Amino acid sequence: MPTQIREIMTRDPIIMQASDTVAEAARMMRDKDIGDVIVYQNKQLCGIVTDRDLTVRALSEGQHPAGVTLESVCSREITALSPNDTTDTAVRLMREKALRRLPVVENGKVVGIVSLGDLAVFLDRKSVLADISAAAANH
Repeated sequence: MPTQIREIMTRDPIIMQASDTVAEAARMMRDKDIGDVIVYQNKQLCGIVTDRDLTVRALSEGQHPAGVTLESVCSREITALSPNDTTDTAVRLMREKALRRLPVVENGKVVGIVSLGDLAVFLDRKSVLADISAAAANH
């Protein structure tokens, strides 16, 4: 029987506001040892920002992290899952859209997030990606 996303998702992902800065998001990612934050605007899902987004869309452009908002660097085209979707659905969507993270939305609210690493650990614990994903963070 296929496994539902609710069983492997990371619950209660970090949510920040569109008006928060790149610097604030970077500190949050460092402090929480995560690679992404969900972005809300007017109490609704607006986008997602990853550590790579911070580098490619802000820092590499020479923008000052304290002066750039998440609204200006977040990925706005969101592909989301329901907690009732299966891991097969998540794998298919990640492949089709070349995504590494998918927010999990229930009743219009983000309740979790599933990463490529989460799926690797769940589906093939002996894979290299699973080993890397399960390893302690470098500090």
